[in-house]
Amino acid sequence: MNNLSKYRMNCTLSFGDIYGQIIVWLMVIFLSLSAAMALMGASKPIFAIAIVGLILVLTVPFLLFAFVTTLLNHIELTEVDPAVEKITTTTPIATPSQRAAQVLG
Repeated sequence: MNNLSKYRMNCTLSFGDIYGQIIVWLMVIFLSLSAAMALMGASKPIFAIAIVGLILVLTVPFLLFAFVTTLLNHIELTEVDPAVEKITTTTPIATPSQRAAQVLG
């Protein structure tokens, strides 16, 4: 258990990494809604609800898998040197509000 303190976990995931997945998900939602609206207009509301449900049920697992694997690929474990860790923990880190106060004052 003591060995875990020698490592630091960093997540390097950015919005650009998942931007494409968000676009695909929005396309899936709009396609399912357009299919539902087309079937609603054809006086088949049961089929419309079934189509939307089928599209969402079939696509959600794949989209979640893509997002989770992207997230896990951007988690890094880095080894921490105890001497460097003491230096970084003793230096105070300014919070965003403190930085804004320093800029203004």
